[in-house]
Amino acid sequence: MKREEMLKHLKKVDTWDILVIGGGASGLGTALDAASRGFKTLLLEQNDFSKGTSSRSTKLVHGGVRYLQQGDISLVLEALKERGLMMQNAPHLVKNQSFIIPTYEWWGGPFYTIGLKMYDMMAGKLGIGPSKNLSLEETVEAIPTLVREGLRGGVIYHDGQFDDARMAVSLALTAVDYGATVLNYMKVTGLLKNSQNLIEGVQATDVESGKKYTIKAKAVVNATGVWADDVMQMDDPDAKKMIRPSQGVHIVLEKSFLQSNHAIMIPHTSDGRVLFAVPWHNRVIVGTTDTLVEEASLEPRALEEEINFILNTASQYLSRPPERKDIKSIFAGLRPLAMPQDGDKSTKEISRHHKVLISVSGLVTLTGGKWTTYRKMGEDAVDNALLIAGLPERSSITEKLMIHSFSKAMPPDDPHAVYGTDWPKVEAIADEKKVYRGMLSEELQITRAQVIWAVREEMARTVEDFLARRTRALFLDARESIRISGEVASLMADELGFDGKWETKQLGDYMKLAEGYYFR
Repeated sequence: MKREEMLKHLKKVDTWDILVIGGGASGLGTALDAASRGFKTLLLEQNDFSKGTSSRSTKLVHGGVRYLQQGDISLVLEALKERGLMMQNAPHLVKNQSFIIPTYEWWGGPFYTIGLKMYDMMAGKLGIGPSKNLSLEETVEAIPTLVREGLRGGVIYHDGQFDDARMAVSLALTAVDYGATVLNYMKVTGLLKNSQNLIEGVQATDVESGKKYTIKAKAVVNATGVWADDVMQMDDPDAKKMIRPSQGVHIVLEKSFLQSNHAIMIPHTSDGRVLFAVPWHNRVIVGTTDTLVEEASLEPRALEEEINFILNTASQYLSRPPERKDIKSIFAGLRPLAMPQDGDKSTKEISRHHKVLISVSGLVTLTGGKWTTYRKMGEDAVDNALLIAGLPERSSITEKLMIHSFSKAMPPDDPHAVYGTDWPKVEAIADEKKVYRGMLSEELQITRAQVIWAVREEMARTVEDFLARRTRALFLDARESIRISGEVASLMADELGFDGKWETKQLGDYMKLAEGYYFR
């Protein structure tokens, strides 16, 4: 997957069947669904794949225990099915993760056991492990760092865990395997319309070269997440706002704070939400928050009160209370929630169902949803796009479609398992030149060969692309990512054919970005 090759494809096709705006979970899911049905498919992303919300999740593939609590049975059923399909179709990217709910009230065990048995039952044949009650001794043995005072026991259940940005890259590669053209750093600046005021394509600008493109398409899908309103207002300046971004913040700590392969799920925080502490890449992710914000940003920043809320809540359950100095990285993402129709509806009550909207002009807009349901979102968007474009009906095949480099060979906890069958090819790069050999970071298990692979095969164009999304260095340890950024810039510049000026600018940009991910 080379950007130069993708640009050549762009010029070869007169009219695309389906053009997708947005390279996050929903856009990539839509592009893969369309391409795998045999349609000429183009995806355009203004920044890098999954730069926004889709690389900043809690890393869970889940049915939504709290949606069950809210009585949203249809969403839970859909998400549990999709969770099972993700685990079947991408075992190198998605794994079974056990969660323990510690119970401190006498009624906690029976209450959660009954609810989770229903959760298991709803998963049916796609279930991944039974829930059960744990005694006090079993709970302490499973998670020794839990606060003991008042602890009565726990309940264990199972959900999925994945690496969101790596899943995004793998979906882009899979779409290309099926003939799609995908381009990062290609910003859609306007919509093309015919004499009947119906959409027939887009205007776009290559962010790297500044070159402008006029691109024809039979159907245009707006899958831009928190930026969906911007595209809808390109179509109709009077369009009512549909999205209200909600910010979710996570902190990353050393594994010693959990000392377990089990995750902790706190079902009732002080503001009635859910908090997770989840082992991930030899670290622990703790979050999240749910704060309505006015404007969408490509680089949302955690608020002081959000960080304090996570630290304070975690301290009530972890025997070693985490402090600001313990934070390895802080990251924030924006959820594209449906705009509340009544002014005071809280974010936790807003539906996470996805919706497909059709504008009078024929613009197909995909809103809502979550990573777990990306495949179904894509299928629904394409079904609607086919009707609008008058394209032949072809059924979706993604339920059983294996994701690029599908493999069950590597242990799921291996930091390189996400490469699947591509990993031997990555390792082989080390034989080409001496400078490609060895580790960039022992701490994060990142090799020099991975940098070259990311540039050659995964369309990494900046130091940030590599350190934030092709690997997860920025999210796992911001300081360590800064330490290795100079060598990353040098390797990338050499591979891309850029000069020292590019290197210097890249390092300056990356330093400025990474400083927002940790306390100095």
